[in-house]
Amino acid sequence: MNNITVFGGIVAVLLVAGLLYYITQNPNLFSNTATSTPVGSIDNTDNNTDNTDNTPTGAVPGAITGTTASPTDTTVVVVGTVTPNGALTNYWYEFGTTVNLGSKTSSHDIGSGYTSIPSPAYITGLTKKTTYFFRLVAQNKFGTVAGSQHSFQTTDGVPAPVGGAPIIKTTAASSVSRNTASVNGEVNPNRATTQYWFEYGKSRDLGNVTGLAAAGSGSANGPASAALTSLDANTTYYYRINAQNQFGTINGAILNFKTAGPAAEAAPSATTRSATAISTSTATVRGTVDPNGAETKYWFEYSTDALLGAVLVKTTPQKSAGAGTNSTQVQTNVSGLNSNTTYYFRIVAENNQGIERGDREMFETD
Repeated sequence: MNNITVFGGIVAVLLVAGLLYYITQNPNLFSNTATSTPVGSIDNTDNNTDNTDNTPTGAVPGAITGTTASPTDTTVVVVGTVTPNGALTNYWYEFGTTVNLGSKTSSHDIGSGYTSIPSPAYITGLTKKTTYFFRLVAQNKFGTVAGSQHSFQTTDGVPAPVGGAPIIKTTAASSVSRNTASVNGEVNPNRATTQYWFEYGKSRDLGNVTGLAAAGSGSANGPASAALTSLDANTTYYYRINAQNQFGTINGAILNFKTAGPAAEAAPSATTRSATAISTSTATVRGTVDPNGAETKYWFEYSTDALLGAVLVKTTPQKSAGAGTNSTQVQTNVSGLNSNTTYYFRIVAENNQGIERGDREMFETD
């Protein structure tokens, strides 16, 4: 064996060893990989090419097509449920005389909450005694999802139902406090059994929903409201009313309100005001109190001592100033005073966050 043969054998051994090492370090080198779209969904992948953080705060909606339908000669009422999963979501139905569908209804906005909400639609212009296929589709910024496909057959001799989609209006909020509010609206069921609910949140994307409430099946406007609790103080909230019946889902205009402040409870504010109704032995002492969100009591101190020292000072009975967030004018009648005497007084307010004394004022009896 010459040196060339030996050298060639060494090189071959080294190449094989290197190839085996590369394969062991890359186990997927010869495997086939693929991506797939889940059954019932439509791929709406957002290719992020700007290197920004697009971490979602919600998810694609959920869509379940109802298995039953209510057909007539030329119309049908179909219903399913949609779960928005935290993003503004709309839905529609696809339908047709074959499994390929081909037609679709108008789109309905179903909100942005995390609750499954009934999602009806009224389809017209159908042909008598014909089989149709249909499915529910829901869409938000995270993607589009289609429910399962079902079928129904139109009738011969059954008239279309009477009524129409509800007529609604969002109206001003009321009873707004630091942590609660009532949101209001009007609903006209338009001769079909109707239910309503409110959406609300800290942005126009809303995100929270109230429970469904019945609005009846009449043809006149009626009041609608819902009580909101556990709100953040000193915060703007947006809201709207929604209503639906078998003819569809309708959304009201978005309005807003601001809860009272401060964001947290604070010691009260107190201001002494001038006395009135002064006589030889009586006077009315006055002031303003802002409870600053905590249950507050107030009283007046008065004395002939300009320093309002503890030895000579007298106090009026304590009264409640409530737990609001606005300044309120208060007053107390004082009697048993000496005539032709100068008196000094001030208001005092106290809650669980502290005590506040107003500036000293004075008056002279007749």
